[in-house]
Amino acid sequence: MAYLRCDVAILGAGVNGTSIAYELSKRGKKVLLIDKIVMGAGASGSCDDMILLQSKKPGILLEMAFKSLERFESLKDELPSDIEFETRGGTILIEDEEHLAIMEDFVASQNRYGLEVEIIDRKRLLQLQPLVADDIIASTYSARDSQVNPMLLMKAFLLGARRKGMEFLSRTRAAAVERLQSGWGLLLDSGDRVEAEVLVNAAGAWANDITKLIGFEVPITPRKGQVIVTEAIPPLGATNVWSAQYIVSKLKPQEPAISRPDGRAAVQTPAERFGLGFAFTGTHNGNYLIGSTRENRGFDKSTDPEAIGLLSAQVERFFPVMSKINFIRTFAGLRPSTPDGMPFLGEIPGAPGFFIAAGHEGDGIALSPITGLVMADLITGKKPEFPMKAFDPGRFCGKGGV
Repeated sequence: MAYLRCDVAILGAGVNGTSIAYELSKRGKKVLLIDKIVMGAGASGSCDDMILLQSKKPGILLEMAFKSLERFESLKDELPSDIEFETRGGTILIEDEEHLAIMEDFVASQNRYGLEVEIIDRKRLLQLQPLVADDIIASTYSARDSQVNPMLLMKAFLLGARRKGMEFLSRTRAAAVERLQSGWGLLLDSGDRVEAEVLVNAAGAWANDITKLIGFEVPITPRKGQVIVTEAIPPLGATNVWSAQYIVSKLKPQEPAISRPDGRAAVQTPAERFGLGFAFTGTHNGNYLIGSTRENRGFDKSTDPEAIGLLSAQVERFFPVMSKINFIRTFAGLRPSTPDGMPFLGEIPGAPGFFIAAGHEGDGIALSPITGLVMADLITGKKPEFPMKAFDPGRFCGKGGV
């Protein structure tokens, strides 16, 4: 057993935990990073590699994504190891006139907000994606959409923080948290004790397990996404690809479900049941990642043959040539989701010095650089660049606290 003291203890060595550790270590803070398994064992190590601006509605998250992308540009040179950051651009495939009208309005709103994105016709799409299906009528295009290797990004954050003096404990978790006269005390299940001026909960889908240790709850739930990985192949096109259906489904008002005459819930299609969306990204090594589902299945990380079959059929529908490509593995990750789609970033009400940075769902990788900066500002008493009200950890409990 050991007794450890630090300025900041961070629980969770995913992409946001490692980013915060890096930024605080740069500012001279003595940081201790703790993970119950190993670095990237949660959602950050079980996801695709996209930094997609086009999926975001005009607002604070899009503003933060702009800044995060700028930060990636500097991080690729600043960090001590390669993160495989690339800007290939992105296309969102449009299948019919109804989706085209919706996407034209959406793209116009994004342009007004400063995102460089446009609708392109099929002729121009074929210059970017010559193997796309014959019935795709148009597409969006943004040259700014990018990608990064999540595991290499976390490794680089970790190495950079360690060079500034950060310590890392893996395969141990917080068994108890206590408020001290100055700061917080942690009892780890290894028997080690930690005393820190500040605690940061960056435990992703498991973040509520940490806040419950001090009698506070945040509505973060796991949302499963299943992905297929292909064999390494030559590039099929110039950009990464998504489908308009996913964007449209988020923009259209949700119609109430119609109950069956016997009072039971209406039957969903398989695609609806798995929350099917289309994402198609080529990695630095030539493997393609084919996704994804969006499922409320608790903490079940298993892959489902039916879902994998739907993903396979979907990629072959958009790119018929994929019927000739071998799939080498599948995986599932648990994205940390919140009721309003906004992460929790800030200090827990009634618990001075206890911070949370979790609930990014599918934006964890894309927003990790700006999350690290914002949280480092909050913890060191500096006013962040962005207004933080929308991310208030107490927004679902009124004036409640610990």
